[in-house]
Amino acid sequence: MKLWKTILAAATLSLAAATSAFAARTDLTLGIVLEPPHLDPTAGAAAAIGEVTYANVFEGLTRIDDNGQVQPALAESWAVSDDGKVYTFKMHSGVKFHDGSAFSADDVKFSLDRARAKDSLNPQKQLFAHITDVTAVDPATVKVTLDGPQGSFLYDMGQVAAVIVAKGSADGNKDKPIGTGPFKLDHWAKGSEITLVKNPDYWGTPAALDKATFRIVPDAAAAVPALLSGDIQAFANMPAQDALGQVQSDPRFSVVIGSTEGETILSINNKKPPFDKLAVRQALASAIDRSAIIAAASNGLGKPIGSHFSPGDAGYVDLTGVYPHDIAKAKAYLKEAGLENGFSATIKLPPVPYARDGGQVIQSQLKEIGVDLQIIPVEWAEWLSQVFTNKDYDLTIVSHVEPNDIDIYSRPGYYFQYDNPKFNDVIKQLGTTVDKDKRLELLGEAQKILAHDVPAVYLFELPKIGVWDAKLQGMWTNWPIEADDLTKVKWTD
Repeated sequence: MKLWKTILAAATLSLAAATSAFAARTDLTLGIVLEPPHLDPTAGAAAAIGEVTYANVFEGLTRIDDNGQVQPALAESWAVSDDGKVYTFKMHSGVKFHDGSAFSADDVKFSLDRARAKDSLNPQKQLFAHITDVTAVDPATVKVTLDGPQGSFLYDMGQVAAVIVAKGSADGNKDKPIGTGPFKLDHWAKGSEITLVKNPDYWGTPAALDKATFRIVPDAAAAVPALLSGDIQAFANMPAQDALGQVQSDPRFSVVIGSTEGETILSINNKKPPFDKLAVRQALASAIDRSAIIAAASNGLGKPIGSHFSPGDAGYVDLTGVYPHDIAKAKAYLKEAGLENGFSATIKLPPVPYARDGGQVIQSQLKEIGVDLQIIPVEWAEWLSQVFTNKDYDLTIVSHVEPNDIDIYSRPGYYFQYDNPKFNDVIKQLGTTVDKDKRLELLGEAQKILAHDVPAVYLFELPKIGVWDAKLQGMWTNWPIEADDLTKVKWTD
């Protein structure tokens, strides 16, 4: 009898071990191309900040889901006054920040007042420009008053830069982010990886993952080997380049091609001669062959655009035919500008493959019309400082991934240095228009003005090339905002 008990106990242990061995794993390592400069989405424009922190570490009043729709977040519900100027938000109860402090309406008031303050460093400060008052009615209720109806207000409150932070920890969020999300920061090994762990005190549905590590993989050539070796199990947007076919043919991986809000453009410094002349900008637009750039810079997967708008959005107007590829016409535009012999210029290219690869193609294409373009590679910190902040550039290539951001061309001092009062007026009307059909009409008008004026040469909409382990579920197909939302990600058995 004693022997049978021993055998039975051993069998039980063996079965338990086998069950444990086949249990779904709860850790994930994702590859990301760019390391964020810091981890505070309310204090930096770099999209990589939101890619790591949005919905994972920080939350807003509302949130944008994977279909680009507005959903409740910290606010469980809201009511809008008849005149469209007052929003009353009801907060979830029992919410805590990662440091254990309680979340309340006072944190919402602090965050919104901070974002709209005169000295605000928020990269999307314009989202809060129409707020005239924020009142914490009680610990669970916030009333936000606007200067007029705003058709996109609930969407704006779900954007990356609109997350809610606590007064006591706000100043330290760049290195030690304290949010209310289902994950919290475990450690950040600069230049290598950022690791998040499950928040055991999360107020909402707990995450399935116990740990998520964002591994920095800036070199496209290293991405595929990292996947094949198992060191990385997912890329939300993989720099696959020519190796995409290799991964697509491997049954261990899911390859999901989706869309982004990333308008990839040849940005122009509109106040710097000779780019202050419309004919010069028209010459650049006519000299560009989008198809060749798309083939080189996006695996042939990018969708051509003729203005600053995503083809996936309802208001999109196809304006790619405004300046078709026409070398003879491009030379005629230069002659009109008094530059028939061409000119020299520089193009500053950030480290992402679409910019570096696309820049070489553009250099070759512009040479056909006598434009001698010198390529200057820069790192992201240099790009943000030199190009975006100080406007020290002629041309550059970048993807603008913020959703519904056509209004950037109306912002005073924005790095394009473009100013058209007619365009500004259309954007002003758009901001106060709630009627859906009228909004679409205004969006179309805004796109047509940009297509004609060429404050930038519009190249393609950046594709989202998702590659991950076939046993992984819950990754976003599309990027309505650039975020690696892990709240529903889990492994199957």
